Amino acid sequence: MRLLRAATIAAAALVGAAVFAFAGDQGDPDQSCDGSTYEMVECLKAKTARWDKRMTVAYQHMLNTGEPRQREQLRVAQRLWIQYRDANCLYYGLGEGTIARIEAGDCMLRITQSRALELEGKDDRN
Repeated sequence: MRLLRAATIAAAALVGAAVFAFAGDQGDPDQSCDGSTYEMVECLKAKTARWDKRMTVAYQHMLNTGEPRQREQLRVAQRLWIQYRDANCLYYGLGEGTIARIEAGDCMLRITQSRALELEGKDDRN
């Protein structure tokens, strides 16, 4: 059981690292991620990195302006949210074939974007 848990944690870390490893501020944020698998994965990484930056700015703003009782709860919630995101997207990353890398990257992008908008106080369902 410990070995399975350790393997799962290691795999989650690898998926998270893979998504952010080569991400940067490149390209148009509205561009579609087309092309080869490599190009698609790199595009998803770049978009996720931009949303991750927005999420971090919003998170820091909430920590700096929130009520003292809320700050610690926000820290706890954010740590748990990151664990959830990584574990959830790992599911896709463990799939068969090269499409798994694309699905895992898309998962990271969608979930990170949603959290960033939530922390910014915007509703991403409109």
